[in-house]
Amino acid sequence: MKAVQIFPGSEGGRLQIVDVPTPVPADGEVLVRVRASGLNRGEINMVRRARSGVPITAGVEFAGEVAALGAGVQDWQPGDRVVGHGSGGQAEYVVANPLALMRIPNALPWTKAAAFPNVFITAHDALVTNGQLKRGETVLVNAASSGIGLAAIQIAKALGAGMVIATSRSAAKIQKLKQLGVEHAIDISKQGQVEAVMALTGNRGVDIIIDSVGGTVFEANLDSLAVQGRLINIGRLGSSTATINLEQLWLKRLKLIGVTFYA
Repeated sequence: MKAVQIFPGSEGGRLQIVDVPTPVPADGEVLVRVRASGLNRGEINMVRRARSGVPITAGVEFAGEVAALGAGVQDWQPGDRVVGHGSGGQAEYVVANPLALMRIPNALPWTKAAAFPNVFITAHDALVTNGQLKRGETVLVNAASSGIGLAAIQIAKALGAGMVIATSRSAAKIQKLKQLGVEHAIDISKQGQVEAVMALTGNRGVDIIIDSVGGTVFEANLDSLAVQGRLINIGRLGSSTATINLEQLWLKRLKLIGVTFYA
């Protein structure tokens, strides 16, 4: 079968399409015929950091049809349409843990299905499982035009958030966000986040922040939160370090929570 593999190099890895043996599902595994696979920032970084070791097949999310079952698998049948998460998804076939697969409707195109697992599961984990979003609460999503940002906005709106605020540093992305139904978008290259948030919320602040930027906006995020607000960090596009004012944390009874897709 064909597979996209990462070949390490002294200056970073390179991608190459190669012929490799079709995998055989072991006991408790499912073989999936891949119809589409996702591409994420983390995978791009993986290629850049690949400086030693053996070639590995790229990809962490995929959509396709169940092709074969290992011994002991009971919940799936050949031909089932699925999306899944697991290493090696950028290939014609991939083996997966049955618990990492989800059924998809026939009407959902393969390409849209393959783009679902990473961003929507991560955003749901951040907003619902950890953020404990309640109907009517206010949510701020930074780096809002990212995959996780767009997923978080859709989930928040679907679950009845009272107000969803999006931030970006790009006027073009702000316009795109508005076309996607975002009513409150802040261009933080032109306007301070805290001032804009307080103006929108009547100086109350937001209940939840879904943060993919990290250290460079950490102080502004704390200042933007309401009493008992929750800051959920997923990414660190700006910086992985920050200085915390414990007085702010204590006085406003804030919660700082880290979330990742990985187990």
